[in-house]
Amino acid sequence: MKARHHLLQGLRSTPSILAAFVAAIPAEKLDLRRGDGFWTIAEHVSHLAQVQPMLLTRIDRFIGEDHPVFTPYIPGADEKAPETPPRMEMAVAMDRFAAVRSDQVARLAAVVDEEEIWQRSATHPEYTRYTLSILTRHLLMHDHWHMYRMEELWLTRDAYLTRLA
Repeated sequence: MKARHHLLQGLRSTPSILAAFVAAIPAEKLDLRRGDGFWTIAEHVSHLAQVQPMLLTRIDRFIGEDHPVFTPYIPGADEKAPETPPRMEMAVAMDRFAAVRSDQVARLAAVVDEEEIWQRSATHPEYTRYTLSILTRHLLMHDHWHMYRMEELWLTRDAYLTRLA
């Protein structure tokens, strides 16, 4: 139970961490593409904002359904979809991220003591096990993975930059 409260605190804190972090990055670095297959920092920020409504829907489904069945969310997988997230204005992306995150945290906090909901199983083709607890932890790790990647794209020298397949 204590871990849930820590996760919710982390989720509450992420919008301000992200906003301060992005504000520290020089504007000319936001749209710099470091190589083929690399997202820009602005695209990472945009992705974080764009994916939150889908994740809120997943939270709602865990709360409202006995055994939700999910489909993978893979940006760019649709042949009509762009390979990179559509770029949003940074202020708009930050506002959207913060607003939807607030809704996510409110929904999760409302059921924080309901063990059955947190351990309710779902079917998701990407995962061998999927629960609201796992999704909540995934939200926090997803945010911080993208923030780490943005910092790497901003500060890491080319020879040390992680190349993703």
